[in-house]
Formats: sequence, C-alpha cells, structure tokens
Amino acid sequence: MLSHLDNLESQSIFILREAYNRIDKIAMMWSLGKDSNVMVWLAKKAFLGHVPFPVMHIDTGKKFPEMYAFRARYAKEWGLNLILGDCPPVEQMDETLPPAARSAARKTAGLKAKIEELGFTGIIAGIRRDEEGTRAKERVFSPRGQTGEWNFRDQPPEFWDQFKTDFPPGTHVRIHPLLHWTELDIWRYVQREKIPLVELYYAKNGKRYRSLGDKDITSPIVSDAATIEEIIAELEVTKVAERSGRAMDHEAEDAFERLRADGYM
Repeated sequence: MLSHLDNLESQSIFILREAYNRIDKIAMMWSLGKDSNVMVWLAKKAFLGHVPFPVMHIDTGKKFPEMYAFRARYAKEWGLNLILGDCPPVEQMDETLPPAARSAARKTAGLKAKIEELGFTGIIAGIRRDEEGTRAKERVFSPRGQTGEWNFRDQPPEFWDQFKTDFPPGTHVRIHPLLHWTELDIWRYVQREKIPLVELYYAKNGKRYRSLGDKDITSPIVSDAATIEEIIAELEVTKVAERSGRAMDHEAEDAFERLRADGYM
C-alpha cells in the first residue's frame, strides 16, 4: 500500500513529466531552499537520475555564504545545467512598494529578463499552497502573460488532477509540482530520501532558519531543533507561520500579492 509520501511523490513526478512533454521550452527555478531541493530531487527521480532541463538561480547577490557553497557543490554533484541570472539594483524597482518587498522585486525583474533572453515558455517553481495566502490561489499549470504576470482571477479549473496544458501561443506557463505538499511533508520527505539541505535550516546557538531568502531581509527563529527529527517534532506543534522570518511578510497586506501578480515566485 502506498504511503502519503509515496502518493505525493507520484503526483509530483506525473506533473514534471507532463510539463516536460507538453511545454516547449522549460526551466526549473532553484532557489537553494528546502522546497526547490526537493523539487530537483523529484525531477531526478522522474527522469532516471538526470534533470533534462536547465535549473535557474536568479541571484540577488545577497544570499548567505552557506547557500552559495551549497550551490557550487550540488550543481556539480547532481549534474545540473545551471543558469545564473542577475538582478537589477533596488533603485530601479517600484518606489511604492514597502522596503523588503521592493528588495524582493529585484528577483522578479531578474527572472523576467532571463525569460526574455532565453525564450522559456514554462518555468517550474517550488511553491506550496500552505506557505502564504496568495499562493493558495495558484494552479498546478498556471497561465501567465509573456513575461510572467499573473491574473489570479483568470485561472483554469483543476478538478480530480485534470490539468489544462494546451494554452494559446504566446502564453507563459508556471508549473508548480509541490503545490499540494505541506511544510511537514517536505521535511518528512527530506528525512526519508536523505536529501541534502543548506545547514542554516538546523539550529545553532538556539536559532535556525525556517525559510531562506536574502540575508538582509530574512531572520532566524528561536529553536533548538538541530536534527531533522527535532525539526519535524517542532513543526508538529508550532503555531508560528513558516515565513515569519521574512521581512516582506510583515509589510503592507497587499505587497506580496502585488509581487506575485507581477511575476514573483
């Protein structure tokens, strides 16, 4: 009998294979965080140990040193075709956004530039519905404007895992193979599969990072969970939101939705 994790894995592998089969030119976002590492792991399983499309890291230049070290090691160990993209300076971003959201908008601009440069018609991203309210409105196969703009009011229905994959020419598609997972699912799968993660997720001196972003707008949480088993036990009882350490999640209520509508992951 298949376990809960087996079912999650099977559905995600199906989604990745559908995307590869149905969409002309795709790439996978690799943010170096736990979700995108699980996503790369699933892609390797889906395609017999090889990721057949590029993985793309849009680099703000403000990640933690541990994240850059992880990228250098595992891009090589996993045999990834890694594409790096730069981000414009924050001064070029929308001045009406709150400070942290304005900083995060650099990633959206960098992604848009890379999509235009390389002509990707689909981008695979590791978002989950349980992370944040706006993401709960997403679809697995989400049609966008040509540079990634998202109209959350105009999305196709997805009933009984029937996904719409035939979109009009010029449609950009975001694919979300982890949309049905939870934070606990991710950690239990990491535990089962022994997936490497950036060491910042594990507690040191009474603190750890639960969500990783730019070092100037991401804070650790108070925690003594230094092993996967301890992290899972902590998550089973916590009432604190996963993104509580992300500065932009504490700014104006509509800031995140504005970023997402403009193409943010």
